[in-house]
Amino acid sequence: MSPAEVVQRQFDAYNAHDLAAFLETYSEKARIYRMPATSAAMSGKAEISELYRTKVFNVAGHKAELLRRIASGNKVVDHERVFGLREQPFEVVAVYEVSNDRIQCDWLFPAE
Repeated sequence: MSPAEVVQRQFDAYNAHDLAAFLETYSEKARIYRMPATSAAMSGKAEISELYRTKVFNVAGHKAELLRRIASGNKVVDHERVFGLREQPFEVVAVYEVSNDRIQCDWLFPAE
């Protein structure tokens, strides 16, 4: 599976609020950074699961719209518009590092 296909599976599961399918796209030791932080906001599937289960996938009307995707080697860059987590939609750039058909690292750059 190509890195872009892995990220598309993650994106589809995110919008379906399907936690099991979402987590399946991440490695056991995956890290998620909220930039400009230099340390991971979440590390490992247990932490990722807890946050998305309690603060993201339980929000009615929450979804993301893909504005643009760029893939280069094992990196995939998505420009997304996110609805439902804030009063107004906001944009984010997500950079994914994929290997062995799993997301290893995810850097999130919110527009604000």
